[in-house]
Amino acid sequence: MEAMDPTRVFVKDVKRVVVKVGTAVVSRDDGRLALGRLGALCEQIKEMNTRGFEVILVTSGAVCVGRQRLRYRKLVNSSFADLQKPQDELDGKACAAVGQTGLSALYDALFSQLDVTSSQLLVTDNDFRDPDFRLQLSETVNSLLDLKVIPIFNENDAISTRKAPYEISDSKPYLQDSSGIFWDNDSLAALLAMELKVDLLILLSDVDGLYSGPPNEPNSKLIHTYVKEKHQTEITFGDKSRVGRGGMTAKVKAAVYSAYAGVPVVITSGYATDNILRVLQGERIGTLFHQDAHLWIPVHDVGAREMAVAARDCSRRLQSLSSQDRKKILLDIADALEANENLIRAENEADVADAQQAGYDKSLISRLSMKAGKASYSCTLKRACPTFYFILFSFKFVSLSYNLYMLKFCFGPLMCCIANCVNFTLQVSSLAKSIRVLASMEEPIGQVLKKTELADGLILEKTSSPLGVLLIVFESRPDALVQIASLAVRSGNGLLLKGGKEAKRSNAILHKVITGAIPDTVGSKLIGLVTSREEIPDLLQLDDVIDLVIPRGSNKLVSQIKEATKIPVLGHSDGICHVYVDKSADLEMAKQIVLDAKTDYPAACNAMETLLVHKDLLNTDGLTELVVELQNEGVTLYGGPRVSSLLNIKETESFHHEYNSMACTVEIVDDVGHTDCIVAEDRDVADVFLQMVDSAAVLHNASTRFCDGARFGLGAEVGISTSRIHARGPVGVQGLLTTRWILRGTGQVVDGDKGVIYTHKNLPLKA
Repeated sequence: MEAMDPTRVFVKDVKRVVVKVGTAVVSRDDGRLALGRLGALCEQIKEMNTRGFEVILVTSGAVCVGRQRLRYRKLVNSSFADLQKPQDELDGKACAAVGQTGLSALYDALFSQLDVTSSQLLVTDNDFRDPDFRLQLSETVNSLLDLKVIPIFNENDAISTRKAPYEISDSKPYLQDSSGIFWDNDSLAALLAMELKVDLLILLSDVDGLYSGPPNEPNSKLIHTYVKEKHQTEITFGDKSRVGRGGMTAKVKAAVYSAYAGVPVVITSGYATDNILRVLQGERIGTLFHQDAHLWIPVHDVGAREMAVAARDCSRRLQSLSSQDRKKILLDIADALEANENLIRAENEADVADAQQAGYDKSLISRLSMKAGKASYSCTLKRACPTFYFILFSFKFVSLSYNLYMLKFCFGPLMCCIANCVNFTLQVSSLAKSIRVLASMEEPIGQVLKKTELADGLILEKTSSPLGVLLIVFESRPDALVQIASLAVRSGNGLLLKGGKEAKRSNAILHKVITGAIPDTVGSKLIGLVTSREEIPDLLQLDDVIDLVIPRGSNKLVSQIKEATKIPVLGHSDGICHVYVDKSADLEMAKQIVLDAKTDYPAACNAMETLLVHKDLLNTDGLTELVVELQNEGVTLYGGPRVSSLLNIKETESFHHEYNSMACTVEIVDDVGHTDCIVAEDRDVADVFLQMVDSAAVLHNASTRFCDGARFGLGAEVGISTSRIHARGPVGVQGLLTTRWILRGTGQVVDGDKGVIYTHKNLPLKA
């Protein structure tokens, strides 16, 4: 979980919660119930119940259910002639009366599947005018909550006598207007929150929260914390709810009423399957209403838009520099990394220690650590050195055989600890070296890619140009920050970075070191570091400022980002690399390639995850030899259906699984129609493979570990794109550039093309 947002710390003390779900959430566009959303709602309430929260549900939807039933009943009882007549709108109170039983039965069925008991309570506005009713209501609800029963409230629309909408008095906003205690279920929920002394009210909407304008307008901005003095005059409301009585205006009034009375409110989307739980975890989602909000120091004064605009402005200053000046910035960054090596190591080791203490997976810790190479022992120099000196001292007093044993046992860990310190130096030096290599490469900006003479004196050039501002969401590898930042500088792009929370310290120090090396003439805001996951949704809305999003992570992450933004997305997702060993393969070569592809760096996205072997190798013991080699290196094997029964190993759950560890899947296949890497001596088979396989990179008789930006000569990589448009495979500087056209003339005008004789002649680029 991300660090709790400072404005949401109060949720740690929340015990009793009212959740209100409106008609727009419980129903679909066609008027039928949204069973998926209702199921997700019930599952979240079940989870809250299990965690010890007291949950009260206020629901709409009875009129929706009743209208559907009565329309059907009217249809089956109508003649053809009746159907030709104008149809009167069904009475809302009748719909409510019919729909209440159906809605209650649905909730009972859903909750019973989760071993949760629910109860129904129908109220009207007049009920709350009776003090005895209020007292009895509180006692009943307390009894139900003690029994872990979910009270489900709804207004009894069938007999309600309300005539006017709920209003708030400006002089006393915590009091109801004389025109009616409540008008809709939003104000009912607020009133219940007061009467039942709850700690938090959550209003579920069909949008993500309160916006500064209609949510469908591009300039509307999500307001995370509502301050009446600031936002009341700034907000422009759109249409009311498509199906309910209220809409956002009613929600805001109810939320202000509740917040002024001391009950915090969060308005958030009911379309997401986990938003209620995320609110209770203190995440910065939706819009918060709190009576003390006006006293808080704004935590996010530098908002998403300001950060993106600053990066864009700095990138334009960067592009205006000469090629030599841009190269110097990269060289200064490389020098700064080496100069701050000890500080970087300390912060990285702190991240690794925290990850180990938190019980993170070994593959994640491997990616998190900035030590180069692999270690066989886990000890520190501080622990090993005293032992080593004790051995040297004891040589005089114990037998030779004992000394040899102790040297073998302790000197190895000591050397490994020394190597770990050296490895970190090698890692930082390697990063610095890659930056210097990048600086020495040909200038990527303004390169003439195509030159054409359109007509005499009219020359057209196609040139390379920066994309603009990049948003990169990457995984736990802090070294990726260095590679991405250096590529952004080389390509003249502004950059916003969001790394994994487990690498928080490493990312922070690397960002500080890198931006500290950027001259004031460009500005350190060229590269912004996003520290909270809650800022990502805001950034994803800025399609007018951010030009490309590159998520480096799981397919789920890539899909979520694609669904949440209009900005082009360049996906870097799961690295499911296959190696196919053909029947014609040189077996010794195959062993070397397979072992390197799996064991050189198991956590890398270009490590082998699946080994496929031609069926004919069963007759030559080829499969057995490959399996034994992998097992000798400590690789855990999972078999496909054929191999698992043949070798008596556990069957894999999925062929589309990225282990990121010393494990892989093995299976027997009949032919060549698959995978990413082929080991084969038969050139015809290899050629068929290279032409048929639809992967971003295909390899013949070479390890999958070669699929890397540095090894491909790109200097570094921002990721390995699994997309087909714009860039594919390892994405280096060229993948972060676009093109533009420059036309140089001598006063020509179109004017119906009179006097213009088109030649469309290709010209040499260097001319």
